[in-house]
Amino acid sequence: MPSLKDLRNSIASAQSTRRITSAMKMVAAAKLRKAQSAAEAARPYAEKMEAMLGSLASGAVASNAPKLLAGTGKSDTHLIVVVSSDRGLCGGFNANLVRDVRVKVNALQAEGKTVKLITIGRKASGQLRSDLGSLFVETYDELSKPEPSFEGADTVVRKITNMFDNDEFDVCTIYYNKFVNALTQEVTPLQLIPFAPAENAGADEATDGAAPYEYEPNEGAILSALLPKNLSVQVFRTMLESFAAEQAARMTAMDNATSNAGDMIDSLTITYNRSRQAQITSELIEIISGAEAL
Repeated sequence: MPSLKDLRNSIASAQSTRRITSAMKMVAAAKLRKAQSAAEAARPYAEKMEAMLGSLASGAVASNAPKLLAGTGKSDTHLIVVVSSDRGLCGGFNANLVRDVRVKVNALQAEGKTVKLITIGRKASGQLRSDLGSLFVETYDELSKPEPSFEGADTVVRKITNMFDNDEFDVCTIYYNKFVNALTQEVTPLQLIPFAPAENAGADEATDGAAPYEYEPNEGAILSALLPKNLSVQVFRTMLESFAAEQAARMTAMDNATSNAGDMIDSLTITYNRSRQAQITSELIEIISGAEAL
């Protein structure tokens, strides 16, 4: 049985841990408010651009379609971009993401496909390097520090487009945690290359009675100009979503840790009081027994 000194040290350690986790929870909550606003503000722009490009793509002539839209005509080599966090203490945020990426990589390799990886965030590269290190093309650490920036997303996109221009892959998909609410984050894949419009792309224009658009100079020229910009927009959006989801996951994890530390303090305090009472009782018995012996 631990001594009273050991119990006091354990209680002090748990109290210190509870103060730290409580402070981290408040910091994450403060960052979450700003990150959530940024992620939600980016959604309409990214969704409207995707819808507009989908409408353009439906009218583009296949023979004149840009390479980012038409692709290479093959799907032999897949590039997977993984957006994770640079820091831990955020529950299963990174573990769930890495698990889904491993499942996807294994499925593609089982089909005989070649897979390449680009990671954004230290945690994904650290967890995937042990078994998938040979697939790594590039890693980007601290790219979202102190918060995601469009310049950081553009850095990743330049690498992706250079690889695509050099025919180093056929399909590019980005994996990230989508922010749903403070308690829920969803691992979401998004195909970047070739551009795959959503099923309802252009549906708003078709259903609201608006007149059809007339594009100048033509759909192909506009797509050639907008598709590269769309890549940066979509990657930036995923980084914002991931950053907000990370803060939400950390806030929840630190809240649970604070509660667990409180429960441990209560349990240790009860054990300490019982041990102290038993020690006092034992000392009283010894004193009384010694007095009676005289």
